[in-house]
Amino acid sequence: MALLANVIRGSDASRLLVLLHGYGADEQDLGGLLPYLDPEGRFAAVMPRAPHDAPGAPGYAWFPISADGADPAAFTDAVDLVDAFIDEQCDALGLARADAVFGGFSQGAGVALAVSLRGGEAVRPAGVLAMSPFAPGWDALQVDWDAVRSIPVMVQHGTEDPMIPVRASRDLTRVLSEHGLPVVAREYPMGHQVVLESIRDAHAWITQVLAGEQPSEALPEPPPEGPVRSVTTASFDAEVLRSDVPVIVDFWAPWCGPCKQVGPIVEQIAVMRAGSYKVVKVNIDEEPALAQQYEVQSIPLIGLFRNGRMERAALGAKPRPQLEAELGMLVIP
Repeated sequence: MALLANVIRGSDASRLLVLLHGYGADEQDLGGLLPYLDPEGRFAAVMPRAPHDAPGAPGYAWFPISADGADPAAFTDAVDLVDAFIDEQCDALGLARADAVFGGFSQGAGVALAVSLRGGEAVRPAGVLAMSPFAPGWDALQVDWDAVRSIPVMVQHGTEDPMIPVRASRDLTRVLSEHGLPVVAREYPMGHQVVLESIRDAHAWITQVLAGEQPSEALPEPPPEGPVRSVTTASFDAEVLRSDVPVIVDFWAPWCGPCKQVGPIVEQIAVMRAGSYKVVKVNIDEEPALAQQYEVQSIPLIGLFRNGRMERAALGAKPRPQLEAELGMLVIP
């Protein structure tokens, strides 16, 4: 399958830059980054259009996503397609694959990483720029870690990303680092997007890579959680259902505006009720099984758990006295 591509050749282009767009976008989407990502004109930037329609969006997708998630086989097909496309572009432009930088956003970042790291005889790129990466098919890639250990990788992600939790990039970065790859991981107070600061950081990283360096930084520590700790499906039984004290559970999501309003109130309850109540939170995007189990259809939903079951619930952002009253707590002035 031939991919339609947007090619922008810099004034001093001697290397290939492959940029793969995210879900619902097209081959024009990432072109606006080039004045900031490559102001020197060092690259011939090649931005292909993904092969699949993206239902509910005006653009295209590298692999379909359904209610059940992404099909790893479709992900692998996209990797094969892009791998062959890159060889074609190197031949057409007369540029070496080994000198190239592969990058992308969201789905595109996942595919760019997979093309760079999977097993096989393909020539590896000089570096990989992964912006908010989403890659569902790593188990099928058969990565030859010894062969890819010299590839610098930059991973960028928004701490407020409502679509792909930042934890996914933290886990990815940890895996790459544990296998010896030189990794730079950066997080920004943003959603599922790129911002000027992230592109400036990417430009600085690319400059180092082109100079033959292998930039590497210690993994960033996740921010402290404060008085309300996150619980997961794995820890819910021990932390909530078998707790010796009643537990207030805040079901929330990063994209939810009312959740951000009620969050400080829940933290206030945690501080004021320390010792009498445990207060935790569940990100329903990361723990959909818990949301389904407790029929959480709207958020924020604040539940009071006692003796292994949810006794009461309060829906929506409300003042602390009203929230406490709806949960059956003795209201503290």
